[in-house]
Amino acid sequence: MKGGVRALGVAESAAGDRRATVAGAVVRADRTFDDLVLDSWTVGGTDATRTVIDCWQRLDREDVRYLLVAGIAPAWFNLLDLHAIHEAVDRPVLSVSFETSEGLEPTLRDAFAGESADCDERLDIYERQPPREPVEINGETCFVRAVGCDPGTAREVVVAFTPEGGRPEPVRVARLAARAGDDFARRGRD
Repeated sequence: MKGGVRALGVAESAAGDRRATVAGAVVRADRTFDDLVLDSWTVGGTDATRTVIDCWQRLDREDVRYLLVAGIAPAWFNLLDLHAIHEAVDRPVLSVSFETSEGLEPTLRDAFAGESADCDERLDIYERQPPREPVEINGETCFVRAVGCDPGTAREVVVAFTPEGGRPEPVRVARLAARAGDDFARRGRD
């Protein structure tokens, strides 16, 4: 992949009580940081998909070819709908996670016991998403869900944007920016 190819990585800081800071970082395949947007989404809410789309639109970067998100269930199961994001941004969307999992269905049922509408909505979104595919990078394994490209292309994208370690640079930089934004906001409240 050419060094000038750009991807937007979206990640959150550790979720706070009600809101989690979200960052979108545009990074080139040659590791050059190119742009940044900050936002937030609701812990336990249903606005994560809309927030990712808003970040994309606010950046207004036609040169970005891929969108990578950290995981699929940020901020206490504020599930990302990769299909809806792909439809809105018209680019391949890849969800990258870093831990093995048997799936979220049992956890969602436990977390939203007694709240059937909330549980059903989340299960519906979760069940529509593509399966996770393991990708070996630099001696580590990550798991990728892809909408808008085949698993082989998704693997190539993740490998190209991960020059070392196991986290693609756009997601790694976005997580750092979200943490810094969260820290700044917290210090401003003290």
